[in-house]
Amino acid sequence: MPAFSVLDLAPVPAGKTAADALRNTAELAQLAERLGYTRYWMAEHHNMPGVASSSTSVLIGYVASVTSRIRVGSGGVMLPNHAPLVIAEQFGTLATLYPDRIDLGLGRAPGTDMITARALRRGMSQGDQFPDDVVELIGYLQPSEAGQPVRAIPGEGTNVPVWMLGSSLYGAQLAAHLGLPYAFASHFAPDMLEEAIETYRRSFRPGITDRPHFMMAVNVFAADDADEAVRLRTSMQQAFLNLRTGRPGPLPTPVDDFSALASPQEAAMVNRALRCSAVGDPTEVKSKLSEFLDRYVPDEFIITGQIHDHAARLRSFEIAAEVMTSLNGQTSDPDLRLLDRA
Repeated sequence: MPAFSVLDLAPVPAGKTAADALRNTAELAQLAERLGYTRYWMAEHHNMPGVASSSTSVLIGYVASVTSRIRVGSGGVMLPNHAPLVIAEQFGTLATLYPDRIDLGLGRAPGTDMITARALRRGMSQGDQFPDDVVELIGYLQPSEAGQPVRAIPGEGTNVPVWMLGSSLYGAQLAAHLGLPYAFASHFAPDMLEEAIETYRRSFRPGITDRPHFMMAVNVFAADDADEAVRLRTSMQQAFLNLRTGRPGPLPTPVDDFSALASPQEAAMVNRALRCSAVGDPTEVKSKLSEFLDRYVPDEFIITGQIHDHAARLRSFEIAAEVMTSLNGQTSDPDLRLLDRA
């Protein structure tokens, strides 16, 4: 049965600050560890007022420092923004500080607009260097060879697990070619999900790992009341629409009716992009996740959910853990139920 993990962008809710968002991240990570989540991944984004995870490596170190067992990593680092050696040194340092707990997920997109991408990269190279950069980075994390002119210190010999991220066939093909585990961004770009899964599994050849491992990203908006869960989802719907229409900002407060804020065409676009979502009370969330499990057979779910109210966000991830534990045929430990039901 699939493992289950967390994807966090450290959302900055409207009316709050980046400092609030980072404190929320620490608390959610600690809860996730106690609830049995496998990984806690942070995503690199830039120039977005509603996202506080731009310094991804720094934030991964922070999360690792306030937890003790859960794996912590990137979902992902946008490698074209960085020199492979720098990422090898950063994650090699993290792996040295927190042995056997660090993951390195790599993405090919800039994680921002093109003007900001140019500011990050100090110039845009011609051609696609991403596959070569991935191979170079993996090499730095492996044991160095005699006479090797450039070494990642710390980094060499840490063998930090490298994951490929993607939302198209490109990442699936590269992950299969290099023998890497693969995570698909179905939480906001699900159109090529089925084809990417088939391509990855059919084309996989042993490399860094011996067998394919597919992770599916899913939005979960869960609450004890189904109508409240639908309301909680409207923050993410608004944020996605604002981003697509060039008006990014803090994570909006929820509303009673998202369709009142969007044209029919806009609402259809948002809901299509976010259709890999489980929304509702525990029974409805379990039904939807079970449907995804039967249809796509992921080795792992990575669960995200941008919810404005921090307590409601914690409860949503708690419900998701309870559902996944139930689907996996296990029994929840009552000591893990941290939130007040009163």
